[in-house]
Amino acid sequence: MNWISDVVRPRIKTLFKREVPENLWIKCPETGQMVFHKEVEANQFVIPGSDFHMRMPALARMKAMFDNETWEEIPFPEVPLDPLRFRDEKRYVDRLRDAKAKTGAVDAVRVGFGPVEGLDTVIAVQDFEFMGGSLGMAAGEAVITALETAIARRAPCVLFAASGGARMQEGMFSLMQMPRTTVAVRHMREARLPYIVVLTNPTTGGVTASYAMLGDVHIAEPGALIGFAGPRVIEQTIREKLPPGFQRAEYLKEHGMVDMVVHRHDMKATVARLCRLLTRRPATGGAEIAARADVPDAAVAG
Repeated sequence: MNWISDVVRPRIKTLFKREVPENLWIKCPETGQMVFHKEVEANQFVIPGSDFHMRMPALARMKAMFDNETWEEIPFPEVPLDPLRFRDEKRYVDRLRDAKAKTGAVDAVRVGFGPVEGLDTVIAVQDFEFMGGSLGMAAGEAVITALETAIARRAPCVLFAASGGARMQEGMFSLMQMPRTTVAVRHMREARLPYIVVLTNPTTGGVTASYAMLGDVHIAEPGALIGFAGPRVIEQTIREKLPPGFQRAEYLKEHGMVDMVVHRHDMKATVARLCRLLTRRPATGGAEIAARADVPDAAVAG
């Protein structure tokens, strides 16, 4: 023990210490590869090399889908913040405040209106970073607002789902959003307007049991977990081992639950082609583009 090791060295380390942000590098969950955060962000949150689709923030998703910065964010009605005065380890109002500060959003769903390859479209995006994308009263109002806006403006509605299910802190108020959003989807269908759902990782629980599985066309991102209950719960219930890839996007496409599995880089073009086909609008660049589009037969029949 001496003054050089106890005093001088710590001061030198402090003097030359570099602060490294926590989110500077991202680790690929599939390969363990470390990738620079800015590189992943520039690649629409897809890991270069492994092609693993990370969760994408709602605002980044909208910027990637709309043609330019002129899109409009659609507000939705305010709801009571804590109708049950719920408290577990933290008060529900505190959890809401933290989620709003983290995401910059009012709640788990954001709604926007603007051009997608020249066609005016309503886009609703569920953000898993906001309390697991859980469905509460505010999220329900946002989904209903998106569908009502599409009807009022005679535009297609595209919904990006990402959720762990109903929000337990709101109890029955949360569960009531399932039939409410289902009725709104029915109104969309009566208006003969396209409602396209993009299932991202993960889409589970009450969201899967309501508006996420009521689309005219269901698109899934590669590797997305889609289901009602989780695989472990199902295995414990039926006491059987599930097949490999069960509840993943590719497995569900093979078994008819999903129409298409589309890479994120191709999502905008695919959604635009579907919207133009279902609204009978001319394709950008000529009819031959629509003829080459990888569109399921059910969509053409609709």
